[in-house]
Amino acid sequence: MFGARKLFQALVIWTVLVFVLSGILVGQTAPWTTDKAAAWYEQQAWLVGSNYIPDDAINELEMWQAQTFDPAQIDKELGWAEDIGMNTMRVFLHDLVWQENPQGFKQRIDQFLAIAARHHIKPLFVLFDSCWDPQPKLGLQHPPIPGVHNSGWVQSPGSAALTDPSQEPRLKSYVTGVVGAFANDSRVLGWDVWNEPSNTNEGSYGKLEPAHKAQLVEALLPKVFQWAREAHPSQPLTSGVWDIDFSHGADLTHMQHIQLDNSDVITFHNYSWPERFEEEILFLQRFHRPLICTEYMARGAGSTFDTTLPLARKYKVGAINWGLVAGKTQTYYPWDSWRHPYILDEPTLWFHEVFHPDGKPYREAEVGLIHELTGRGKPQLPR
Repeated sequence: MFGARKLFQALVIWTVLVFVLSGILVGQTAPWTTDKAAAWYEQQAWLVGSNYIPDDAINELEMWQAQTFDPAQIDKELGWAEDIGMNTMRVFLHDLVWQENPQGFKQRIDQFLAIAARHHIKPLFVLFDSCWDPQPKLGLQHPPIPGVHNSGWVQSPGSAALTDPSQEPRLKSYVTGVVGAFANDSRVLGWDVWNEPSNTNEGSYGKLEPAHKAQLVEALLPKVFQWAREAHPSQPLTSGVWDIDFSHGADLTHMQHIQLDNSDVITFHNYSWPERFEEEILFLQRFHRPLICTEYMARGAGSTFDTTLPLARKYKVGAINWGLVAGKTQTYYPWDSWRHPYILDEPTLWFHEVFHPDGKPYREAEVGLIHELTGRGKPQLPR
C-alpha cells in the first residue's frame, strides 16, 4: 500500500510537470492570442515615428559598429523626433555586429535604449532584412554613391550566410542573444524579425543575389520566429507584409501566410495613395490583431503625411514613415535614382525624410501636422 501511494504521488508530479512543460513549449512556439495582442495594444499610446538611422551612418553596420556608433548624434536627432510628437522608431540591427562582439553590441543597444527612453521613444527592432546589398562586410563602409537612394544599405543575413546551412547556429545565437538580453525590457516596443523577406531587389545587385533566395528565406523565416519565441520576449513579434496584391483578387503568397500566421501584431508597408492605404487596413482588419504600418510616406509615389496619417489615426493604426533625417542613406532621392542618379541636383521633391541635417524641417506643415495629430511634443519646432 505504501508503494502504491508513492507511485500515485509520482504520477501526480509527473502529470503536473508535463502540463507545465507543455505550457512553456506552447509559449515558445505559438503566437499571442488575439486577446493578448489587443490588451498589449491598449496599453500603448498611438504609435507614430520613423524608420531611424542617424544621418552620419550609411547602413546598419555603420550605425552599430563600435568605431562609428555615435550616441551624441542619436540623442540630438531623437530629440527632434520627440519635439514633433513621435514616440517610436523602427531600428535595424545586424547579425555581423553580434558575431564580432556580442557583449559590445548589447551594450550599445542598451545605450541606444537609454537615449531613446529619455526622449519617450520606444523602438521596434528589426533583426533581419532582405533589402539591398547581399554582401555585407564589417569594417569601414564605402561612401554614398552620388545621387543614389540607399546606395550602401546591406542585407542581414548576407547571401553567404543565407546559402550556408552550417551558419544557422550562428544566426540562432544572434536572435536568441539579442531578444533574450532585452526580452523583459519595457523600453523595447517589439521585434520585427525580418524586413521584406520576399524582396529580391529587382535586380539592383544582379547576380550577387543567391539563386532561389525566396525559397531560402521561406525555409528560414519560421525558424527565426521560433528562435525569438524561445527567448520568451514580453514584447510582440512581427514581420511586415509589404507586397499584397489587391488588384486582381490574388490569394496571399506562402511567404505572406508565414508572416501573418506567426505575427503577434500585424505590420505592413504601404507607399501608395490614401485609397490604397485604407484598402489595405480594411483587408488586414480581418485578422483581428493590432495594425502598425512600419513603412509609408514616399512623396513622389502618392504617400504623404497629410493624406496617410489622418487615416492611420482614424483606424487606430500605428504609423512609422521611412526616414527621419536626410543623411548618408540619401533616401530623399527617389527609387528611380538607381537607374538615373540625381548627380547634379537635389530632387525638387524629397522622396523620404522629415528633417534637414541641421534639424530644420523639410516642410513646416508636415511636422506641424504630426504634432497636431499626436497631441505630443513642443509647439516650438526645431530650427
